[in-house]
Amino acid sequence: MITCFIRYQIDPFKADAFAEYARNWGQASPRCGARLIGYFGPHEGSTTTAYGVYSVEDLAAYEQFRARLAADPIGRANYEFAKREQFIRSEERIFLKLQSAPHAEFIKS
Repeated sequence: MITCFIRYQIDPFKADAFAEYARNWGQASPRCGARLIGYFGPHEGSTTTAYGVYSVEDLAAYEQFRARLAADPIGRANYEFAKREQFIRSEERIFLKLQSAPHAEFIKS
């Protein structure tokens, strides 16, 4: 299993557009084959940094996922939405493997 971390630089005056973009991926990504962890937008601190995080089995599964997103109606519309509204200034992807597993059970205090 690998996890893709997407670091976005967004227009701070179009944060609502990024939130809509994130909600759309929340619908399309799981049905296209990714284990979506979530999309995260600015809250405190930087107003221009956001993240998308999801896991796939391997890079071959990632390529299949991307192809399914491009063919998916919500995925296709979301790519067009981002292009039209231009709220994403840049994005970087990195693929990481979990190193800390297994984890202890969370204890709520």
